[in-house]
Parts: sequence; C-alpha cells; structure tokens
Amino acid sequence: MRRTVGECDDDLVHIRLPRWLARFNRIGTNRVMGLWAPYLPPWAVVGHQGRRSGVAYRTVVFVFVRRRTAVIALTYGPTDWQHNLEAAGGGTLTRLGRTWQLTNPRVVNGVDAAQLPAGTRWTARVFGSALVATLTAP
Repeated sequence: MRRTVGECDDDLVHIRLPRWLARFNRIGTNRVMGLWAPYLPPWAVVGHQGRRSGVAYRTVVFVFVRRRTAVIALTYGPTDWQHNLEAAGGGTLTRLGRTWQLTNPRVVNGVDAAQLPAGTRWTARVFGSALVATLTAP
C-alpha cells in the first residue's frame, strides 16, 4: 500500500490504496466480490447512476452501519461512485441481503471524524475521509 497525505486539513498521513488497484478491482475483483459482498459484512454493494450517462452501476464497498448511519471507507480517495451518490442525493446499499435507500450522502474528513458514530470513526481517520449517509427502508 502506498501512503499519501489525504485531502484533510490535518497533518496526519493517511492510507490511500493506489489508483491502479482501483482500476483492477473494477474490472476483475469486484465482479467476483459482487456475488457475495451483499451478504457478508463489512462488505456491501452500492447502487448508483452515472451522473452523465444515467447508466446504473453496482460498486462493492467496505461499510460499517450503526443504527441508521452508513459509514463507507473511501480507500482510494474521491471516486466516481462517491460523486454519483452526491450528485443524485443518494442511491441504494445492499448489505446482509437487504437493500436500503442511501440518503444525504456527504464526505467527512479525518479531522471531523468525531461526528461519526462510535466504532466507525477510524475509517475517516485512517483513510483520510469517509462517505456518510442515512439509511432508510426502501
């Protein structure tokens, strides 16, 4: 893993996985993981629409859920799926075989991690930022 300074306002060094790994995972690994990720925490699948194309996408993510809050690790930094969710105001999250609506998506950086639910704050601190959204029943 390559360590780089994240986009936070703090002086901490954050772990960011390399972009080539993101491309490899999108082409290969995510297709396999997509079969079991919706059923095996902490993995889940985010459903979102392309903000330009309107095409429906499914992306495997690393997520922690506390009550009705989903905290998704941004392991590669800013991503297309994150921008799609923010532009659309939400999407879906399939976890443990159940699909939820994601609403009010926003990025929380490591400095502001204290506002996250207990047990999930480390994701923003370690990776520099996390996408946080509210879960509602479909």
